[in-house]
Amino acid sequence: MKHILVFGASASAHSINKSLAIFTAAQIKDATIRLLDLNDYPLPLFNVDLEQESGIPQPALDFKKHIRAADGIIISLAEHNGSYTAVFKNLLDWISRIEKSTWLDKPMFLLATSPGKRGGQSVLDAACARFPHMGGKVVTSFSLPEFENNFSPDKGITNPELNNTFMRCLSDFQQALSSI
Repeated sequence: MKHILVFGASASAHSINKSLAIFTAAQIKDATIRLLDLNDYPLPLFNVDLEQESGIPQPALDFKKHIRAADGIIISLAEHNGSYTAVFKNLLDWISRIEKSTWLDKPMFLLATSPGKRGGQSVLDAACARFPHMGGKVVTSFSLPEFENNFSPDKGITNPELNNTFMRCLSDFQQALSSI
């Protein structure tokens, strides 16, 4: 049975990206899902001087253990001003200091959503471009625009065309998992 690490890259208790990540994980059968909440990993703002003085904080080390234990990773990236949320960027900065490969060559399914028409596409593009240089094996990515119009907690992705695209991406991710 495969172990999948899942999280929404947001600190919001009502994160639509967390909802999309949870929905995505629920579509995967025969897997153990580890859902993480970034609020459970409080970290000081990354600072080289602080790292030299105190080392890597335990919450970053704990988060990295979850990456190490996973066979695959699903992240739904919230977008703030066209980029990562501050909480996710800070976590990324800390875990990238633990070892050269941040993502440990794990297959990744990257998602993003927003209320707007671009669906977090800017942050998704940034992650898809950057994560491979950090040991991420980005298998596929999916952007869900206009979350409130295209997603229902009961039905999932309600737009048939977007749902078909999502299902193809999910299939690609599952195929990558089955090959490891």
